[in-house]
Amino acid sequence: MNWLALYERALRSDESAAGYYNRNVGLPTDEGKVNVRIPLEAADTMDVRLWREEDVLACTGPYVDQAPGLRHASPDPRFQVQHFVEGRVLNDFSPRGSAVPAHVIGDVVTLMDQLVRIPREKVPALPADWPESGDGAGFGRRLAALTQSVHDLYRDTYATVFDAFGIPAEPLAVVEPRWSTLASRPFTLLHSDLHRKNMIVSAGSTWFLDWELALWGDPLYEIAVHFHKMDYPDEQYAETLRQWRERLPSACTAGPAADLDLYLAHERIKSAIVDTVRYSKQLAGADAAERDFLTGRLARKLNLARAVWGSPPEMTRARVARALAPWVGGGAWTP
Repeated sequence: MNWLALYERALRSDESAAGYYNRNVGLPTDEGKVNVRIPLEAADTMDVRLWREEDVLACTGPYVDQAPGLRHASPDPRFQVQHFVEGRVLNDFSPRGSAVPAHVIGDVVTLMDQLVRIPREKVPALPADWPESGDGAGFGRRLAALTQSVHDLYRDTYATVFDAFGIPAEPLAVVEPRWSTLASRPFTLLHSDLHRKNMIVSAGSTWFLDWELALWGDPLYEIAVHFHKMDYPDEQYAETLRQWRERLPSACTAGPAADLDLYLAHERIKSAIVDTVRYSKQLAGADAAERDFLTGRLARKLNLARAVWGSPPEMTRARVARALAPWVGGGAWTP
């Protein structure tokens, strides 16, 4: 197959789906439909990025059942070609906060179990300064350092907004002393971005996309960030946690409930900072309905973070809209 020609077709295509880091273009070929993934050059890095996605997919292929197969990866120009997964995006029929089909929970836990069983020698190389296996404190601080860097980068530009939202000058101070209390668990491969827009339901099975944020770290973080991004109803939260504890190796699930709470606290703080910036940019090109949706969602995320900081959950859609109005249509938006 002429991969470069396929890439050029993708560049010309008007039909694509974009996340924060990649543009995805589904294209038919003589060998079946494929997905061309093209990095977004202007994307702000707001997550820990450890490896190239194609290296992760090459490593998971023999171990993970429901991940897209890698067909080709080009270093210059940068793009990937993956098998196209036909089906429905989970978020399209089961949005955040709603119950998911029962099999999805089992599929998620199956994926987590498959990932923790991938041998260390099979994953891509790690940076020399990456925390050693079992060093939960080092791993947690690595996550928090990226969150702090995002806050520091936008602190001046968003000073009035951060103040209006109750984001403290030192937002990570409340979690910093707690990293040293984490129990030691063996590090494993983590997807680190398991949410409804990254899941395709097809013929009663769930496929898992977008592996660009994969990490080598504490397996408890995997389920914590999953819980944060899925926002399950209470009974499905409990069922997911039960299956996870029952099916994964005990060494991966050991530790007190406070460990899970700590990772969740960090994700709520990170979301308040990162999504304030991301949503302000999305709002600029949104219609009224999308603005209402985004401001309502951000208000909820801010209230979750405010609880971590010990502040009352007083953010509302209207308060968020007023604070972000200068970023929308040159300030012409009236909430």
